[in-house]
Amino acid sequence: MKVTRRQFVKGGIAAFTVSFAAPEFLSEVAQAQGAASRNLVVLYLSGGNDALSMLIPYADPFYYSRRPNIAIPAGNVLQVGTDSSRVVLGLHPRLTGLKQIFDRGNLALIQRTGYQNQSRSHFLGTDIWSSASPSNPAGTGWVGRYLDTLPSPVDPLVGWNTTRDLPRVLMSNKVAVPAIPSPATYALASPNTGADAQAARVAAMRIASHVPVDRPDLAFVYGNAAAAMATLDRVAGVAQYRSTITYPNSGLGQALRAVAGAMVRGVGTRVFYVTTGGFDTHAAQNPNQNNGSYFNLMATLNDALLAFYQDLLNQGLLGDTLVLSFSEFGRRISENGSNGTDHGAASVMLALGGRINGGLYGTAPNLNTDPQNPTLENSAGDVRFETDFRSVYARVLDQWLGADSAGILGGNFRNDRLTFI
Repeated sequence: MKVTRRQFVKGGIAAFTVSFAAPEFLSEVAQAQGAASRNLVVLYLSGGNDALSMLIPYADPFYYSRRPNIAIPAGNVLQVGTDSSRVVLGLHPRLTGLKQIFDRGNLALIQRTGYQNQSRSHFLGTDIWSSASPSNPAGTGWVGRYLDTLPSPVDPLVGWNTTRDLPRVLMSNKVAVPAIPSPATYALASPNTGADAQAARVAAMRIASHVPVDRPDLAFVYGNAAAAMATLDRVAGVAQYRSTITYPNSGLGQALRAVAGAMVRGVGTRVFYVTTGGFDTHAAQNPNQNNGSYFNLMATLNDALLAFYQDLLNQGLLGDTLVLSFSEFGRRISENGSNGTDHGAASVMLALGGRINGGLYGTAPNLNTDPQNPTLENSAGDVRFETDFRSVYARVLDQWLGADSAGILGGNFRNDRLTFI
């Protein structure tokens, strides 16, 4: 009979037929700079984020002629300055918290990120961004491959997935990352309570401690089960975390609250995965309307990230934390007949943290409809990528995690202009 991880542990520890092999996440770079640890939070904006509604070229007349119903009025944007191509830019008006973080120098906005011949498919696009391999998107994840480079001894809580299903970005050959949507419900699955439940846990631990040398497959499962059991008490402690501020009662807000709790409690986790969805805005995008579709997306993102930022600042952990966002693609430049936007190409990435060199990176597209416009593609219908997304990952791997990005990414994607770390 096939035994699933959900049957074994409530709240979802990643499948225990995959090896838990992850050590303390202490990079040489972090040690050299006197930091006890470095935390990476990968934030996935699911559905394809419309970069032109998040970071707005509000002085470009084609922005308004191509989006007569959904463009953000110039007077409403939150101005963030001029990029290296002398284009003035502003954030969506609901991103007031991110504007504060930007003004403090702790938020980097990396424009026109993507890759050549970008996929407009949700599934393929997500796999490409997660694997960092357009030629082999069904392979392991870029963070997963990083975890595979870490030496023993291992810590089964080195990674924390806040969703129930293991995302490709965390898939590896040797390391399993537990799925913990809620620390409060992460427990041994037992039909009993009290002493009976405790007895069941002790029995399960005894069984898992047996290592039959003649049955390597069974020993493999037992070893992973034992590692999973060892995480229960630490995660239970995270459920008791009392944050310094009130997080929004959204999925993203509560996920980030758990992430902050794990950091404060020092449970050993160094890589976190969180996501928020709804960015597939084909119709009724309503970026200007209170409670409109895109307006609500920005509210969810802004309020959760601001709470997380302030909590970590209060806890003295902001300097050891990096939040990096991605989305599977951007949206088309011109609005469609349903007052929405369809699948496009390049988008914008966010990098947030206490050690971030904030500002505007890359250049904004010129939205002129001329088919020869070098900043656009697909008959001037889509934003052409300027910065290979793998160069952003390379910067994080090299400068934040102290790893060899070329080995992990399968090539040298370093870009000296990306100095956000």
